[in-house]
Parts: sequence; structure tokens; C-alpha cells
Amino acid sequence: MTLRVLAAGPLLSVQDPGRPGLRRFGVSAAGPMDPPAMQLANALSHNPDTAAVLEFAGLGGRFHVTRPALVAVTGGDCDLRIDDRPIAAGESHRLMPGETLFIGALRDAVWGYLGIAGGIVSPPVLGARSTHLRSGLGGLGGRRLIEGDVLPLGPAADALPPLRAATPRVSSGAGPVRIVLGPQHQRFASEVLARLLNESFTVSSQRDRMAMVLDGPRLPAIEGHDIVSDGTVPGAIQVPGSGQPIVLMAEAQTTGGYPKIATVIGADLARLAQMPTGSALRFAAVTRDQAEEIWIAHRRFLRGLRDDLQTVPDGAPDTAYLLSCDLVGLFAADEILAPVLPPNSPPGPT
Repeated sequence: MTLRVLAAGPLLSVQDPGRPGLRRFGVSAAGPMDPPAMQLANALSHNPDTAAVLEFAGLGGRFHVTRPALVAVTGGDCDLRIDDRPIAAGESHRLMPGETLFIGALRDAVWGYLGIAGGIVSPPVLGARSTHLRSGLGGLGGRRLIEGDVLPLGPAADALPPLRAATPRVSSGAGPVRIVLGPQHQRFASEVLARLLNESFTVSSQRDRMAMVLDGPRLPAIEGHDIVSDGTVPGAIQVPGSGQPIVLMAEAQTTGGYPKIATVIGADLARLAQMPTGSALRFAAVTRDQAEEIWIAHRRFLRGLRDDLQTVPDGAPDTAYLLSCDLVGLFAADEILAPVLPPNSPPGPT
């Protein structure tokens, strides 16, 4: 029971929830760039949240399976087909041996997920299957997947029904990206903090699973940009000597020597990760207590999304089901995104 990669999109890798609890040993958690989208891919595939999926950037690729399997693609809308038959993202479909699953370019998103019933059962490393590309841990040899790779699948029941989400997108909503001021925000003058909160930034092309550099107003520190290295977390906004903020992501290093002006709250970090290169954004400050309340509401929304999954009819769909589908979006003309991850362009946090 295997999944074969016939063609691989950028940064295609195995991901599961990651390796929490090891940062004190210098091992970052890794895991998905968009955890809610990964959880939805697993839910649609009748998997637990802990199952491993495939994550890709911008473009998915082509895949075969050696046994019948339910598959689901989440993260954003895209050209999605089994052989020549268009199918919808955000719901699960039966993929049979001999058929080809094609995942095209994501529209208005960067990170996509392919869930498969039974999950991917590559050997766990330090308690997880997640690939940490920077350090070569997990997944398949610690690297991105390429054409010809074969991945083992876990067992799954034969009669699992296809599912779809009642809510079409997993989102923390629109509006500013919410932040909590960071442990070194005192190193920035009040007018610089006002610049952070009142001016617009743009997602630059310098981005990967480790970090994202933002273009926009410079954020100079009062006493320079070198500090004694201390702990970092995904979402931390470091400011190096260039004054350009760097937002740490899933593969963030565990310590850093640049001052941290703020931290993106957990409920908004996936939304930031999904913003295509060139997107404009603004920040809004919240208190730690407010961030915790937002997180509780966010988790409640995600639980409700899984609880409200609907069964998709096998065979010819009935009228009620067709009326509930976004057929215009499904058959919209394909869009090819500009490259979102330039090769060999690490953002360079410390």
C-alpha cells in the first residue's frame, strides 16, 4: 500500500503535527505551515489529526496509489483532477489504482495539503514524521520529495464515505494580522512601534518554511540589532540590522540574536503564511489575555468544522448536492502563480 510521486511541486514534503517539547534541545517542532488546513485534510480522509500528509508550496504534482484510497486536498482552490475529471478541493474523493491525481497551482494561497486515508507512515524521527528541511530530519530522508519517490500508507477501511466541509475555507478571517508586543519591544522607539502598527507591509519573495521577510517601513532599534541570543518561537518577528522584519515560521530556529519586536498570535500565523508574495498587510496589537481568548475561539471553530463534515454522495450527485457546490469556482480558468519560493534565497534569521 503505497503512494507514488509522478511529479513533485515545490517543497513537497511529509508533515504531521511536528515535534513539540524539544526546543530546549535545539530541535524545532517543524510541522505544517497551515495547521488548520492540514487538520482538515486529515479529517476529510477519516484520519486522526496526528496522521502525516503531504505539504506543497504553490503547485502539488501528480500521484498514483497502489490501493483504493480516499484523498483530499486543502489549503486553497486549485486545478484538481483525477485523470481528466475535475474534482473539488475541500472534500475527499476516491482514487483508484491506475488513476492519476493531478494537483495544479493554488489560487490566492501558498501552502497546500494532500491527505490520504490511512496516512503516510514513513519512519518517525524523534517522535514525529514531519520533515525538517533545514536539518534533514524526518519524512523521506529529511528532504523534499521528488519524482519517483514511493511512500508507505497506513491501513484504512474500504468503505469510508467521501466527506466535504460545510464551511468552504479554513480562515482566521480578514483584517490586520494580530500581534502581541515582543520581549525586546522596548528597544524600539515609540515612533517605530507606531510605524509597525500604522503602516502597511508587503510579503516579500524571501520566504520558506523557516521564515518570511516583509518589505515596508524600516524598524531601527535604539541600541542596535544585536542581542544575546535567546529563545524564539514560530510567529516571532525579529528585526535585523536592515530594519526589515522577519517573521519566523514552522522551521524557526530555537534561538536568535536579533531583537523581537512582536509575535504573531497563533490564530493568525497560518493566515499570514498563506498570503501570496506581494500581498499587503497591516498589524494590530492585542494583549496576551486577548490572544488567549482568540485562540480558544479559533480552536472551537476548528472543532466545529470537523464535527460538521458532510457525506458526499457516491456516484451521480443529486440536485441538492450540486446546488450546495461552488461550481463556478470549480470550473474557473486555471491561474499560474508567480514563483512564491525563489531557490536558494533563505531569509537569514539568526
